[in-house]
Amino acid sequence: MELTDSLIRPDPEDALDVMKQFSNSWAEGYGRHIQLRDGLELTFGSLRMPDRAQEKCPEGLSNGIGLHLHLSGEHQDSYRAIEARQYGIDGTGVVRETTMDYLNRQPFVEVSIWMRVDVLRSFVGRADGELPVGLHHLVRPMEQEFYAGARVATPTMLAIARQIMQCPRQGLAKRMVLESKTLELLGLALEEEIIRHDDRYDGKQLPDLKPDTVECIYAAREILRQRLDNPPSLTELARLVGLNECTLKQGFRQVFQKTVFGYWHDYSMEQAQNLLQTGDLKVEEVARMVGYRDRTAFTKAFRRKFGISPRDCKSATQQYF
Repeated sequence: MELTDSLIRPDPEDALDVMKQFSNSWAEGYGRHIQLRDGLELTFGSLRMPDRAQEKCPEGLSNGIGLHLHLSGEHQDSYRAIEARQYGIDGTGVVRETTMDYLNRQPFVEVSIWMRVDVLRSFVGRADGELPVGLHHLVRPMEQEFYAGARVATPTMLAIARQIMQCPRQGLAKRMVLESKTLELLGLALEEEIIRHDDRYDGKQLPDLKPDTVECIYAAREILRQRLDNPPSLTELARLVGLNECTLKQGFRQVFQKTVFGYWHDYSMEQAQNLLQTGDLKVEEVARMVGYRDRTAFTKAFRRKFGISPRDCKSATQQYF
């Protein structure tokens, strides 16, 4: 499906920045594509589609790492379903023919990044460019089927995506800011892949935990991340992952070297720090996003963690926008 209602140059100083505006029976909105450098591309846009839409995607080859983050809207295909506040992460290899089904319950707002593998290797701090073990699942031989994963976006990732879409600058300044934000967003997603695929313990390292139990514990961690603003109780969390409380508490500490609450607290504080440094959100807004309804309690927890108040953290950070 190709829409070519109108093609404009949103930045007269940048020939590599192209935007399509759509106004037809299929969609209203825009899509913007910027080639930031050879091997690094950024695409973002917003479409409102009146009816459920489908797009046939032919078989092909993927020769890079892709990320597409949904601020709003959802779609699904034979590989996965991506909802609002989630993102897909793709690797190299064969992409089977599939049909993309856009579920248009809300406007479709997305930020996408594509990076060629040799560009990714250029960021590795080793002369041989060998990627971390936790990223090997993304870079597969071209004759193998590509990796396609679905993840929950963190508040920091969502804030960066919004900054990308709202960047007011043009020319060189725009390209430098957008490249830095693009790399930051992709870097956070790749960090998550490394955590997922490189820190798991096998049966030899965790002799007391069965593989199914370890999977349940990782599922519990995902729920904590997804419900950062409204964390479940230990009883509810254990029920959601199918473990008893005792097994969850002991197993969580064994796998992550932290209690369930300790993990949630550290993760929420890290996200709060990122949001204060990254976005234009007020301290009260950040507090609510990481599960605190009381600003005083949030301030005390933040100061204990970082030795500085949230307001001072925010004011000390150089703002991009």
